[in-house]
Amino acid sequence: MSTNLERAPTLTIDRYSENWSTLADPAARTGDWAEPLKYIPLNEDGSIYLTTGLEARSRYEGYENVNWGASPNDDYVWNRLMPYADLHVGKLRFFAMPILSAISGTDRRKGPADATGVDMLQAFVDVDIPVPSGDVLRLSAGRKLISLGSGRFIDRRYGTGVPLPFDGFEGIATGKSRQLTGFYLQPVDTKLGAFNDRRSRSKAVWGVYATQWLNAKHTYGVDIYYIGLRDRNAVFDQGAGRQLAHTIGTRFFGDNGAWYWNAEAAVQRGTFAGYRSAAWGVGAEAGYRFRNSSLRPEIALTADVVSGDGNPNDRKLGTLNPLFPNGKYFGALSPIGPRNLIHLRPSTTIHPRKDIAVSLTGVAYWRESVHDGIYAIPGFLVRSGKTSDARFIGKQIELAASWQATPKLNLAASLSAFDPGSFIRDTGPARTIKMVGAQTTFRF
Repeated sequence: MSTNLERAPTLTIDRYSENWSTLADPAARTGDWAEPLKYIPLNEDGSIYLTTGLEARSRYEGYENVNWGASPNDDYVWNRLMPYADLHVGKLRFFAMPILSAISGTDRRKGPADATGVDMLQAFVDVDIPVPSGDVLRLSAGRKLISLGSGRFIDRRYGTGVPLPFDGFEGIATGKSRQLTGFYLQPVDTKLGAFNDRRSRSKAVWGVYATQWLNAKHTYGVDIYYIGLRDRNAVFDQGAGRQLAHTIGTRFFGDNGAWYWNAEAAVQRGTFAGYRSAAWGVGAEAGYRFRNSSLRPEIALTADVVSGDGNPNDRKLGTLNPLFPNGKYFGALSPIGPRNLIHLRPSTTIHPRKDIAVSLTGVAYWRESVHDGIYAIPGFLVRSGKTSDARFIGKQIELAASWQATPKLNLAASLSAFDPGSFIRDTGPARTIKMVGAQTTFRF
């Protein structure tokens, strides 16, 4: 679904991609109270300037029948503050974004997505280097929120209490019709306590991601990518061990204002626990906006087929590793992730007002292989597939609403339910998961 229920229309999630240098021209200013904080000149010609901002978010989530009844009911409030400072010195740029996060109202053990106390979420330096072709080469080093393409393999997981940053290096060459990104990254392991988040010692990703835009507005394009993964402790239904995975994929995307589409396919080869691995995945989304109709309705259909392991007792792994995918992959309620999965998701959205969106989404899930289990988005095994040959996992429905009350304030809420299918009933508790979510986000 193309409607993002969390993002303010004039601001971004990562914040470093915003460019406020246009405010150097007094004619470009509107008188908004935040403008003096977005462009602060530090020398006479304005080549040195500072941009500041803040995100304050409070999110409530309440669950009934967690893990289909295998875990206690739960409800809690995530709170986080993310101020930032962005210093530009000619072609040099220094960016810092600390985070203060906490969770309250729950007795369960806190996880890395829940809270990190006070820590540094982003801290990096980059430099722009003109090259003879007219392109710009940007070199970047440090800690950063990163999302590549549609976020199927590398994403910042913005929707969780603590987003997922990476430590590492990027080189990004950008021209009028193309972009090439090379990277070496290690995910940051979030820990409770202050300033103790460190880069992972067990996981790393590297690769190249190329985009060719097919029109001047960059609304049509093709991506081609290679992503390598090293995981010293990968876990699958087959067992645990060291994994080395090489993923090669392509994506076609477009948006003409009415129709939009996004189709992606990838193959993955490598080794797991000393033996060969071979996996694959395909996914597509297509939608249409009725721009001239009352309520401006929008319909969309999303589907994924992600390979699972065909035989847990052989010496070959067939489960696709999606690396670091979007943290809310299927919606506000996402108890399973994109491994060994077939999923179909129709949705519709209406706009009672320009600043209000209401969406209804249905999802159906099946196992791609009946010899493999189902997994959570972070990668751990949710239910083993060794005791059931049922394919149907279950179905889900979600009603969500968002009100962009001001350009800086967003209010959102959702109701979700996941009705278990035959596989869930075969493998343990099988009650309907119910979830309610409510969120306030202030960002400038």
